[in-house]
Amino acid sequence: MTFRLVQATSLAEACALLSDAPDAVPVAGGTDLLSEIRDGTAMPDVLVSLDSIADAGMNGIVDTADGGLRIGALATIAEIADHDGIHERYAALCQAAAGLATPQVRNLGTLGGNLNQRPRCWYYRHPLTVCLKRGGDRCFAVQGVGKYLCITGGDRCFIVHPSDAAVALAALGASVTIAASDGQRDVPIEEYFVGPDVDLMRENILRPGELLTAVTLPPAPVGQRSVYLKAQERESGDFALVSVAAALTISDAVVADASVVLGGVAPTPYRASGTEEYLRGRAAADVDTAAAGAVAVADPRPLPDNAYKVPMAANLVNRAIAVLLGGNS
Repeated sequence: MTFRLVQATSLAEACALLSDAPDAVPVAGGTDLLSEIRDGTAMPDVLVSLDSIADAGMNGIVDTADGGLRIGALATIAEIADHDGIHERYAALCQAAAGLATPQVRNLGTLGGNLNQRPRCWYYRHPLTVCLKRGGDRCFAVQGVGKYLCITGGDRCFIVHPSDAAVALAALGASVTIAASDGQRDVPIEEYFVGPDVDLMRENILRPGELLTAVTLPPAPVGQRSVYLKAQERESGDFALVSVAAALTISDAVVADASVVLGGVAPTPYRASGTEEYLRGRAAADVDTAAAGAVAVADPRPLPDNAYKVPMAANLVNRAIAVLLGGNS
């Protein structure tokens, strides 16, 4: 296929270009989008390149006035993994970034691209398969291969969100900044993602002409520990079968607060509210980590060949809580 590449030099210009051309798509590292174009699952008329934008809000990693951290959407995954401040205050995000894909992808891929990447379902990605998400009339995974798909939250389509960073950021209470030609807005990152029950054709709330420009992490509470764990088929360079990001705030030997989010089990990052409720207010010494894991996924409804994800999620949460209560974050 053919497309036109336009180099945006400012955020305002990028938003204007995306607004003027309905079939325009932004590109930065391009590690996902270019493979979609190659395989015929994406066919944009215009690519708006973001890599020449000098806007400070989209680049770099800076401390905020209240002690949090702002990460530009054009920051690379490698920059996030290597950042001392993230390692010290937001360990789960650092670990998620460090274990993401391969060194080559981490050096090129951006945070914005990672959060906005499309699903990895075999049927969606196959150029000759017109599934529901590509405008077809059925989900082929229901009677086909659903090994890597969701065990909860599916609605006609059974994708899982592929971003490791999204899971960690949700557990850490991050928000995202969205820019458009008429201004910008901030939303909690969990409200940024949408599942097939809301819209079959997209995975986030971006409207035409809008760009995700930054992610902001709130100040880390005193006594907070966090960790990210990921089960995958290969030792490196693979997507999560199941992942978990957990953040516990320990005060006077009591779990004052808990945030636990799973990846690989639902179309969006999945909050393990049952685990959080079990942990909050409980003396750290009285926590049964296996019990915390057992309630991680409420009412799982796996496909015929992915029921293994149910005990896997429970075991990963068990391990994550054990790590945090042991102080090894």
